[in-house]
Amino acid sequence: MKNMILHTRGIHSLRLPSIFRIVAVVVLGSILLPASPTLAHHGWDGFDTNNLVYVAGTVSSDGTWGNPHSQFDITVDSNLPASTPDLEIPEELQDPEDSTRVKAAHAYNGSHNELEVIIAPPTWSGMWGLDRALEVGERFQGVGYINREDNGLFRPVVFWYGDNSTPVNQVLGNTLPVRAPLPGSSTDSGDTPIMGTDVLELSENEKSGDWVVWTVFGVIALAIGVGGFFYLRRNIRGN
Repeated sequence: MKNMILHTRGIHSLRLPSIFRIVAVVVLGSILLPASPTLAHHGWDGFDTNNLVYVAGTVSSDGTWGNPHSQFDITVDSNLPASTPDLEIPEELQDPEDSTRVKAAHAYNGSHNELEVIIAPPTWSGMWGLDRALEVGERFQGVGYINREDNGLFRPVVFWYGDNSTPVNQVLGNTLPVRAPLPGSSTDSGDTPIMGTDVLELSENEKSGDWVVWTVFGVIALAIGVGGFFYLRRNIRGN
């Protein structure tokens, strides 16, 4: 009987600390993963979000239609208008702070005759107005950003497809990733563009988010430590 009791205690002494560790890993992982920089890979990082550009052309490849992004190539028109023509703005970007910037985007003036376009996956694009892959030869227009490292890669915040120029939103949160100064707007001291309030608010929100994550991390770590201490204390007394 004594051996059975000791065996039972041995099982409990192994089981509960293991549960503590599993719970700690799951809880901390669920909190810290959303803040991980690796999850920003599919965001706007790497794109020149200070400069919206307008591109237009025809789809020139079948590309891929799926996750994590859909991609295809376009042949850029040889004669682009100076800025975005009169096109329907999707509901998500109709705030004047956003629509004004979309309409004022300067035409693409890079060296590429073809651009690779990356858009949201079917789940999102389908909700926003495109439920199929674009076909070779189909008309494409877009306003978005050129990648900083690969200037042949374009990611739109909005695009229009087909002869009817059907609009498709490409941003979450119903706002541009960055509300950069409008082309030709006032500058600070003649050199540095005046930062929009949204850019400053984004920076403050990021700092606030980091503070919250680490505060929660500390509270959970403390709770696990205190719980472990009392468990061990009770276990020792029981033995």
